[in-house]
Amino acid sequence: MIALIQRVTEASVRVDGETVGAIGPGLLALVAVEPGDDEARTARMAERLLGYRVFGDADGKMNLSLADTGGGLLLVSQFTLAADTGRGMRPSFTSAAPPEAGRLWFDRLLALCRQRHPRVETGRFGAHMMVSLANDGPVTFRLQS
Repeated sequence: MIALIQRVTEASVRVDGETVGAIGPGLLALVAVEPGDDEARTARMAERLLGYRVFGDADGKMNLSLADTGGGLLLVSQFTLAADTGRGMRPSFTSAAPPEAGRLWFDRLLALCRQRHPRVETGRFGAHMMVSLANDGPVTFRLQS
């Protein structure tokens, strides 16, 4: 499982002109499920999303996590993160999980995060989404479990 996380002051997802998920300060996580992802990898990603220290403490150092700050988490499925871009001029998506597995493990990640954190929003799996964000920093990291 891959997550591209961005520290944001705000982020939202619209589908067909309707806002389906929005947060204020927190993390936007674009998530791709890979073949072989399972309960252990999904649980580890949930732990990392909520515990990764990307927010400034009183001294301005990145020592605080989403769990520490209570900020929002916006999870957005994005299978293109798992693309193989090593050759040619067109990405291959054979390294991404098939849609059924992608939905299963993305939904499980969402459930785990919601069990552990009060402010979790999401986009709509498989939909054409318009994602808006104000990247704070900018601070962006690629996590893999």
